[in-house]
Amino acid sequence: MKKIGFLSFGHWTPSPQSQTRSAGDALLQSIDLAVAAEQLGADGAYFRVHHFARQLASPFPLLAAVGARTKSIEIGTAVIDMRYENPLYMVEDAGAADLISGGRVQLGISRGSPEQVIDGWRYFGYQPQEGMTDAEMGRRHAEAFLDALKGDGFAQPNPRPMFPNPPGLLRLEPHSAGLGERIWWGASSNATAVWAAKLGMNLQSSTLKNDETGEPFHVQQAAQIRAYREAWKEAGHSRTPRVSVSRSIFALVDDRDRAYFGRSGKEQDSVGYIDEETRAIFGRSYAAEPDELVRQLEGDAAIAEADTLLLTVPNQLGVDYNAHVIEAILKYVAPALGWR
Repeated sequence: MKKIGFLSFGHWTPSPQSQTRSAGDALLQSIDLAVAAEQLGADGAYFRVHHFARQLASPFPLLAAVGARTKSIEIGTAVIDMRYENPLYMVEDAGAADLISGGRVQLGISRGSPEQVIDGWRYFGYQPQEGMTDAEMGRRHAEAFLDALKGDGFAQPNPRPMFPNPPGLLRLEPHSAGLGERIWWGASSNATAVWAAKLGMNLQSSTLKNDETGEPFHVQQAAQIRAYREAWKEAGHSRTPRVSVSRSIFALVDDRDRAYFGRSGKEQDSVGYIDEETRAIFGRSYAAEPDELVRQLEGDAAIAEADTLLLTVPNQLGVDYNAHVIEAILKYVAPALGWR
């Protein structure tokens, strides 16, 4: 059994070929797709965060709006780039969104990926300390965020406050109990997956990973998940962690699917460099008739290891078509694989 959700990057472009031509379209359609996905029986609505791009950016207004329009579906991110974040303000935003949703937020965070501009976090007022990389800065922001999420008081109260204070040191408000157990780390390397396990975060592993062994993507990703779970066990945490992977998967069940995603030849992993030093492997997409798709997915070792699968959706094709994509997986593929 697996939880199955969708992951949207929220692309928009003024092109006549796009169903999502403005930032407003991207936001409102994201809410509508979450509502539709919940009605179809999907488990999660997740959104990617990119700055300086025609994509979804500030996540918390969207998460709160989805939370107000839905009842049961998990609402998350995959991922928020912590290099850009004020950890304490983020605690307030995340707590508010979680309370509005009734405790359904699943917040994916990470050090982020290469962005649209050079060192974009500098424009947000952040700069690594002397001798620290931007990736290390992102991890330090994450640690400060996790610490503040605990809800412990740390701020000295004003002896003459505008409003009465509770006794003792003050914490950030609103505080949402339990949110700290619903934070995920987007890990591209085995080492950061192990680090996330030690800190008690769930694991998000996407369709991109540092190429550490030269093996196929799904094999490397499965090994990363196993290393994460072993580190979690060694850390002695009391709860069971969750692990998600994301995939582009399309069941070809009608002429629209075949027109958009029907391909000749076999899809394969690809390799490239996300910066001057980091060789990365990108996982393949899946698009086939349902029976063939089931056969292909049976061989994906990382999906087998994960408890949550996020389906990356082509959001510019519109809400109706993306709901169809999700429904086709839930109806024709998930039951045959024992996910439902």
